[in-house]
Amino acid sequence: MKEKVTVAILKEMELQKNYLSSEPIQSIYFGGGTPSLLSKQELQQIFNRLHQLFNIENSAEITLEANPDDLTAEKIAELQSCGINRLSIGIQSFYNKDLRWMNRVHTAEQAESAVKLSQDMGFNNISIDLIYGLPHSTTDEWEENLNKAFELNIQHLSCYSLTVEPRTPLAAFIKKGKVQDLKEELTATQFELLMKTAYENGWIHYEISNFCRENYYSKHNASYWTGEKYLGLGPSAHSFNGLTRQWNISNNHKYLIALKDEKVPFKVESLSITQQFNEYIITSLRTMWGTDLEKIKNRFNATYSNEVILKAKKFENSGSLLCSDKKISLTNKGKLLADRIILELMEHEG
Repeated sequence: MKEKVTVAILKEMELQKNYLSSEPIQSIYFGGGTPSLLSKQELQQIFNRLHQLFNIENSAEITLEANPDDLTAEKIAELQSCGINRLSIGIQSFYNKDLRWMNRVHTAEQAESAVKLSQDMGFNNISIDLIYGLPHSTTDEWEENLNKAFELNIQHLSCYSLTVEPRTPLAAFIKKGKVQDLKEELTATQFELLMKTAYENGWIHYEISNFCRENYYSKHNASYWTGEKYLGLGPSAHSFNGLTRQWNISNNHKYLIALKDEKVPFKVESLSITQQFNEYIITSLRTMWGTDLEKIKNRFNATYSNEVILKAKKFENSGSLLCSDKKISLTNKGKLLADRIILELMEHEG
């Protein structure tokens, strides 16, 4: 199946080669599922085709998501030889009890070893993921997780709060009382500790869930937050060209059949002006760069910028937003309420 999906992605590249209008590519991201399971040959096939069809900059950031247990010396050497220059390692926690609770196959020891081995073999741009807000965790344990991350001399850190999605095993366990429900107060305390610890270590908090050392922003993620065009390839992949959003079907079998018939199996949504405005609010306000009022005025119109300034006023008065003539941005207090603030600043159609 893996080999068939690779062939189908190569075909999709051919069919989608004009989506980005020959613009230079600054980042490539292998994510979703477990791309580290791709063989060296499959990765080389993909890279060769990418270079044939797209204008890829020499300094492009090329990231691959990997699980710690996949990163053997042999696999790391393969990734380097194919042009991968950034790793995003899904560690989640440096505590084995947390990893067991999350049904992760790797151990805390493997997590640390994977980072160190990657560094020893020449990777100098490494991001790791951690999760906070686990109902059985303590704030002291979360602090130890953060200290371990910073001690490892990585360049980028993504931290996400645990969420309960409907119709998932976790939701069912909580409903049956087999697992503790999430504690909002614990999650907020751990997020505040995250911001404080990152600041004390000299890290930049450039997006609500993302932190980095100087000059190590994720180019790929930043393109989402600044509203740049991007092309996604493969089952479930999303693409955006500024005016429309499209997404491929998630079913592997249907994806393969469609590509055999030379068709890209996607659905598309044209964005109204209000939807484009809301998309900009949702993405920009989450970042340290904030929402650019001049950009809103030029791209949409003065009515939108005037409205957002009025709505922002009460959050400025409560200390959740910083407002100037040029931009609106979240304070640390505001970052705890980001979803609510964003929802109130959005325009509602109809």
